[in-house]
Amino acid sequence: MNVIAQYVLGFVALVAAAVCFGKALWQLLSLGVRAVCSALGPRQEGLPDTRIPVVGGGKGGDEPAELAYWWRQMWVDAATAGGFGIRVIWLRFTGQWTQHTTARLFRGIRSNGLPERNSFVQLGMWLVAPGTFLGALVGATLATVFLALALTVLALLLGLVWLGAAGTALVLRGVERGWATVLGIRVKCPYPGCYRPVPLAVHRCPGCREPHARLRPGRYGALRHMCSCGQRLGASRLAGRGRLTALCPHCDQVLPDAVGTTRVVHAPLVGGTSSGKTMLMAAMVEGLHAWSRRSGLRVEYASTDDRQTASSLNQELTQGTWAHATTGGQPRAFMLTVTLGRRRRLLYLYDPMGESLEDAERVRAQHYLAHTDGVVLVADVLAEPTVRAKLSATDADRATAARPSPQGPWETYQRLAGELSALTGRRGRMSVATVVTKRDVLDQLDSLPVAGARIDTWLTEIGLGGLVRALGHDFRSDRYWAVSAHAATGAGALDSEQRRAAEPVLWLLAASGLRTGRLVGPDPAAGPKDPKEKKLETA
Repeated sequence: MNVIAQYVLGFVALVAAAVCFGKALWQLLSLGVRAVCSALGPRQEGLPDTRIPVVGGGKGGDEPAELAYWWRQMWVDAATAGGFGIRVIWLRFTGQWTQHTTARLFRGIRSNGLPERNSFVQLGMWLVAPGTFLGALVGATLATVFLALALTVLALLLGLVWLGAAGTALVLRGVERGWATVLGIRVKCPYPGCYRPVPLAVHRCPGCREPHARLRPGRYGALRHMCSCGQRLGASRLAGRGRLTALCPHCDQVLPDAVGTTRVVHAPLVGGTSSGKTMLMAAMVEGLHAWSRRSGLRVEYASTDDRQTASSLNQELTQGTWAHATTGGQPRAFMLTVTLGRRRRLLYLYDPMGESLEDAERVRAQHYLAHTDGVVLVADVLAEPTVRAKLSATDADRATAARPSPQGPWETYQRLAGELSALTGRRGRMSVATVVTKRDVLDQLDSLPVAGARIDTWLTEIGLGGLVRALGHDFRSDRYWAVSAHAATGAGALDSEQRRAAEPVLWLLAASGLRTGRLVGPDPAAGPKDPKEKKLETA
């Protein structure tokens, strides 16, 4: 009899377990799936969402931008939603199936909450209770397993989304970097005391003015970044990053708008004190504008500061006869954008103090020389002792009135050459444009031959053949001009002399790939010497 009772009890328990297993499995599984979907679904705006906590906040480090959803929060949401669904399954199991249904059967309480008075029914309830608990437990376990498998598939799909977004960001960053490499865009800070490379500028948010140091495709977004103030910022040039204010990451100075989209050409004007560098730079700028009025060349100031600098210098030259000597420490680059056809260059012109070339230590302190693409050697031949020795007394007085530099061009070059090679490591791949200044005075000297088309030959004739040979040996290419900055600046400036003053810059720009060589014309040294040598007409 006892054996039969045991079989009966076991059979009843198994039947109860089987019935409860099927019912609990589908109930708990559907409940868990709905919980996951509701956790991932939309919520009512304006109310806090307590289902999915944000781990570690939305920002990444000190960058005032929200991390892209796919970078981290997507995983946080999926993990917390999956955990929420599994918790709901076991909360329902412990609440409904264990504490309510199974406990009610063990105590012999009917579904309406009243105790069962029939002893036979009570016995049946006691027999069904263990099977109910066992079936619900197995159902909850399998529901958890099935939900975990579904979450694993979801995780794989999210992994594909993450790889796609991260891959897109890497491709966009690589395309941008490759584009800059092909076009030769290497940004350098133009400000004194910095001059450092700028691989990525700091960009200000137009809304809150917060600086973004990592505004590029990456973990903050492949196409756009979301500032902490809610402003959407383009993460690449194609997305509009160039419209934002850019700062140097090293000195926090504002960079010109063309930075990062235009190839930069660095051209320092090298010469001794009072050699005419500042006036020559003013003449070059005016000459570029003169060429823009006669050709397809377009010249613009890179910033408001450059426009104000040019205006002040022109006003100074219009009111007087000499430009004030360059003072201060290291020079700020004077910046122009020069465009011809579809190609554009950002031109950095440096006008350092003549004293900066007095010794090797000061030359090494001119860190902008490390970025030099081409040198404008400003040659005041009236400062050269061998030239002064050839002058008559009358011509010597005229030369003294022209305020010659205390340092001749040969001495200037000797102090520059070695340090320039050490700073750049590529002097042999650069071009040098040698500009003889103060031509209006030179044309009045009877003791010297006329400076004709072949300036290199003329320099050799007056005793500077060593300089000509050294320039031809040390640089990839060299070319020579003789210019009167007085005739190209101020009131009554000659358009022809202005264009002549701009030719050295146009020649250096042509070496960078801008097609300005046709404006300059062929090098006289490459052809026969012009038999007609005329003095400069200043009328």
